[in-house]
Formats: sequence, C-alpha cells, structure tokens
Amino acid sequence: MKRKTGIPQRQCTGCREMKNKEQLLRVIRTQEGEVLLDPSGRLNGRGAYLCRDKACLAKARKNHSLERSFRMAIPDSVYDALEKELEGLE
Repeated sequence: MKRKTGIPQRQCTGCREMKNKEQLLRVIRTQEGEVLLDPSGRLNGRGAYLCRDKACLAKARKNHSLERSFRMAIPDSVYDALEKELEGLE
C-alpha cells in the first residue's frame, strides 16, 4: 500500500498564515551573517518564509519578525534589497 505524504506547511513571518511551502519565499541568514533571498529553497543557512507579496515584507519589516527569526539586527538596506528582488520575481 502506497503511503500518502502531506505537503509541507510553513508560516509566513509577515502575515503569520500557514501556507504550502511552495507558495512562500525563503529568506536565509548565512553563517557569515548575510541575509539573502533563496528562490531555490535549498541554500544552507537559517531560514524564514515570506509570502510573495510586498505587503507581507512590509509587515515583517514593521514588526521586526525577521530580526527575531534570525536573532540579529537587519539594516534597512537589506529590506530594500529584498523588496527589489521580490519585485523581480513577480
């Protein structure tokens, strides 16, 4: 008998909704302390997930939820770079 596997669920750090992992973007913190957008979802590092929506990134920025997830201060330039990369994916 074939075993059914579920679709992995992750929580968006902006809107705090549970969604399928495929619908979210992964943001990672590398060991060097760099924060990057991970479109493939396979890079090494601590990950946090965001909806593919600028509103969720704005909420995450306002509530400092990425900073809590990564346990480090994130400069505004990183948020601006994430916003530009997010626009490129749409």
